[in-house]
Amino acid sequence: MLKKILFVVTAAVCITSGITEAVQAAQIEILASGLNNPRGLTFGPDGDLYVAEAGTGGLSNRCVPSPSQIGATLCYGATGAVTRIHNGISKRVVTGLPSIGLSSGNGSYGPHDIKFDPATGKAYVLVGFASDARNRDNIIGNKNIGSLLAINSFDGSSSWTKITDLLRFEITNDPDRHGLISNPYSFTIKDNTAYVVDSGANDFSNVALDTGAVSLQTVFPIRTVTNPSNGQNSSIQSVPIAVTVGPDGALYVAEFTGYPYPSNESRIYRIVPGQQPVVYATGFTQIIDIAFDAAGNLDVLQYGDETLPSNANTVLQSSGVLIRVAPDGTRQDIVRGGGALVSPNSLAIGPDNAIYVTNYGTSAGKGQVIRITDNVVAH
Repeated sequence: MLKKILFVVTAAVCITSGITEAVQAAQIEILASGLNNPRGLTFGPDGDLYVAEAGTGGLSNRCVPSPSQIGATLCYGATGAVTRIHNGISKRVVTGLPSIGLSSGNGSYGPHDIKFDPATGKAYVLVGFASDARNRDNIIGNKNIGSLLAINSFDGSSSWTKITDLLRFEITNDPDRHGLISNPYSFTIKDNTAYVVDSGANDFSNVALDTGAVSLQTVFPIRTVTNPSNGQNSSIQSVPIAVTVGPDGALYVAEFTGYPYPSNESRIYRIVPGQQPVVYATGFTQIIDIAFDAAGNLDVLQYGDETLPSNANTVLQSSGVLIRVAPDGTRQDIVRGGGALVSPNSLAIGPDNAIYVTNYGTSAGKGQVIRITDNVVAH
């Protein structure tokens, strides 16, 4: 059973509660283009926007099987990067980060997220993987993959310090007991602790930034849903994909859900450290990221809204959806259809309260950062 996130076409959303119709009046501006598999993005203490690029892998003979393309391989290359957008100008300010990708450069795994510690201003990058965790050491040979890194400088060099090894944590502990698969994908920082979701391991862990010690917060269990292809019961894994701190100080974790990627089954959990997750919202489809705005609204980014072909074995582009959930549970579409969001991967709320999204997040050389402002009116 697949545990990792697969970058494929996804199914249509159906909002199950708090339904409202909305007038879509979103304005979209492209801030950066030409990026390689752009993933997480965040604003730094300097007010600039920073983007993690998963890179394009490489042409080396250090390759592992692809989780999403039958017979294809992902090969290693030091092509991951961090790009900074300052006054409308984008520049790669960290290079040489590890990446594994297809020969096309699309659908790569590497730097998946970037965050700044609000207390210290220090930047951290989370590097993912997509295989049996043991293949990193046995085949790839770069132990920065699957790790949380502290960035030492933004001068365009390859300078970082490894804080902790999350693949090693999976190999040693295998918390969900469903194979040694690890793909650290998203994190947030609060009180000198990084809270990390691993979409391959189906778990949520705490990382002490001063010592690198990892402790398990929770495992998201397998559950039974209806398989959209045959109407029969099917087991799916959670595939936690995004985490953010809420206005109440709790942590909120969203899941992508695994195969067969059923519509309306993605959930958002509310987690108080030391306690079990509580379901906060349901009825979404393949969530890829979440973020709260200054008014307490939760913006939910879905990777796609199209039905997944049952025989899909390739990296396909999807039509994304952006939904706003108000504090009272009311839901409104901010962006749906029209080709505006293509394989989106991450969002951030800017100081201007606009929504910033990485677009074409599984494409080499086509990735974008877009700015979305909206004037949605419910009725």
